[in-house]
Order: sequence, then structure tokens, then C-alpha cells
Amino acid sequence: MRIESIMRRQVITASPTTTIGEALQLLRENKIRHLPVVEQERLVGILSDRDLREALPSILLPKKDDETIFGKPVSEIMKRQVLTAHPLDFIEDAAVQIYESKVGSLPVVEGNRLVGIITESDLFNSLIELFGVNKPSSHIEVEVDDRVGMLAEVSQVFREAQVNVSSIVVFPGSKPAKKSLVFRAQTIDPRPIVQKLRDHGFTVIAPGEGGTSH
Repeated sequence: MRIESIMRRQVITASPTTTIGEALQLLRENKIRHLPVVEQERLVGILSDRDLREALPSILLPKKDDETIFGKPVSEIMKRQVLTAHPLDFIEDAAVQIYESKVGSLPVVEGNRLVGIITESDLFNSLIELFGVNKPSSHIEVEVDDRVGMLAEVSQVFREAQVNVSSIVVFPGSKPAKKSLVFRAQTIDPRPIVQKLRDHGFTVIAPGEGGTSH
């Protein structure tokens, strides 16, 4: 799935001359945490709610400088080195970038022009939908030998049982030379397909009773 299919196209932005007080109001009114800073449609920086909190005086200090701080332009505190994404990037690449860089959002740009934004929440919701866990389904985990063709062999059992699969995730097994195939199957009662998998000689890890089942 591409970022363009899930990004928010209506982006609340600030300009470099927007004051800190105005930026704080934009975040609160729109219930957002990130504010791209744009000049003539060109992305020049970004602000987060954390940036604004750090710029504000402590509630334990005198208030006499509050108005001065609120009146300063966001250009004084915005981050100018902005991590971005492109509309045609894959969402998993954006997820890795957000995870590794520990940021909460990625402005989406074409050239330097801001065309959207994607946040941690957008990615999380999309991954939930991709894995199919937001719909009635069953989690079935099968451990197989790490060799070519095993996914096709296990998938054939689902086909024979006429059970549709919403998603498949593959990751290393608990033992060397093993893989775990995690199927999200569109069935409320997984017992018939689990039994069919066992009849074909596959090791079913979950669902199980008291641990690994065969």
C-alpha cells in the first residue's frame, strides 16, 4: 500500500511568521500534535506539541515573560531538518522511518511542495486493516521448514478447506531452519482448518491447547 492512499491531504500548517501562541492555538483547536511550517507551499520546517511545551515558561516561574514568548515567531523554535515521505513510498517504509527516527509524523512532499502528512496513528490504523484484525477472523500460526514452497503448500490446505485468508505474516521460527507462518483466516471457528493442517502433517502453534500442537 502506498502512502498516497492513507495520507491526510488537508494539512493544518503554520508559516515561519506564525507566533508561538498562534501555533499552540492551532494544535489545540484541531487536536493535532504536529504542525508543518510552510512558505509559499514549500516545506521549511515542522513543530510538534513537545517543541512548543519546551519553549513555554514553567508554571513555577513568574509570568511576566509569557507574552514575549507567545509573541515570538515559530521560525525561532521549529526544526528545519525535516524527515519526509513521498506519496509513492510504501507505508512499511514510512513505518520503519518513524520507528528508527523516533518521530511522530512524516510530512508528505513532492519536490519541496507539501501535499499531505502521515502520523503514527495513520500507520497503526492502516496496519490493523492490512492484517485484517479489525474484522471477525481467527489467528492460525503454523511452523514449517525454512525451504522454498512451504507457504504454497500450507496455503493449498486453506484452499482445499475453502477458508479465505485476510493476511499472512512470515517470521523466523523458534528453532533454526524453521519459519512461522501466521494466517488471519476469515472464520470464527478455526478448529476444522486446524485439524486439516494437522492431518497434512503441519505443526500448528496457535491456536492450541497447552502449547505447541501437531
